[in-house]
Amino acid sequence: MLLILLASPAALAHKPSDSYLSLQVTETAIHGQWDIALRDLDYALGLDDNQDGAITWGELRAHHADIAAYALARLTLSADGEACTTAVLEHLVDDHSDGAYAVLRFSASCEAAAHVLSASYRLFFDVDPQHRGLLRLEHAGQTHTAIFATATPVQRFELGENDHLRQFIDYIAHGVWHIWIGFDHLLFLLSLLLPAVLIRVDGGWTGAARFRDALWDVVKVVSAFTLAHSITLTLAALDVIQLPSRWVESAIAASVIVAALNNLVVMAGASRWLFAFAFGLIHGFGFASVLADLGLPQNALLLALVAFNLGVELGQLAIVALFLPLAWGVRNQWIYRRGVLAGGSLLVIVTASVWLVERVFDLKLIA
Repeated sequence: MLLILLASPAALAHKPSDSYLSLQVTETAIHGQWDIALRDLDYALGLDDNQDGAITWGELRAHHADIAAYALARLTLSADGEACTTAVLEHLVDDHSDGAYAVLRFSASCEAAAHVLSASYRLFFDVDPQHRGLLRLEHAGQTHTAIFATATPVQRFELGENDHLRQFIDYIAHGVWHIWIGFDHLLFLLSLLLPAVLIRVDGGWTGAARFRDALWDVVKVVSAFTLAHSITLTLAALDVIQLPSRWVESAIAASVIVAALNNLVVMAGASRWLFAFAFGLIHGFGFASVLADLGLPQNALLLALVAFNLGVELGQLAIVALFLPLAWGVRNQWIYRRGVLAGGSLLVIVTASVWLVERVFDLKLIA
């Protein structure tokens, strides 16, 4: 956990870099909308001309041509192997859960109606290898989704065919990736798991005697977290319950503080699974906001929901499979009890407190 915190402290407070690309394909043209985070464009192009930390509409408008040229140079659409010509029609601004985005509305003209559409995406890969492009493509009442990444910069679609297996795999990948780079979710879970290989004796921690006891403790925590966030993820994704994103993210930061504080001033003891369930309900709304940004395909709503949740669980299991043997092996050493459990929990509290202030007051304390 200390390695996670120390590896990239500035990145922990903010959502990773994503852009959202929507394409509507008709027989005569392709209509597109591309939402790109202003913070990413500012890093690449320098939009904040007066360096006051805020990008005004005037500054953004002055760079419209630069933004259009930069973005379209990194997106190539091809119909049946022939490149299409793209042009930006309109510049707008929109707010996402993690800040303001420049919105490019554009059109692409192709020589003939596409039967096979290919998209090559290279936005920000040269400056941020972790960046992803999230694609939603609509054609003839069907919705396709895909993820552009450095390893998968080109996506190819057989129009007229709705590949449910591909969508299922794509949304599993979304879920796995989100839990791995969702540092607040990750630190909440790890904070609850750290004491699993220990037992409380005379007000102090000592190593557990039996591995099966530690394993059972982990199973209870992970199962409670899984059940809780699955409930609220489903309810939010189906529009049964909606909560303001800012307050959900603030509550998630608070949950991380409580989970870590419990390792220093024991409140839940062996009932940490209750913390996992109670706060897991809040984390489910956080997962749902990511899924909403991805865009649920209405013709495969249940499939996408199940796949994303399965991906989250697979990501969690991979973390547990790595954590538990390592923690068990060093549970009796001073460095685990004092360095990882106590020191790591204290560092988590400080980090999550910064997140909480940022999210409650809409500030940016960590660059």
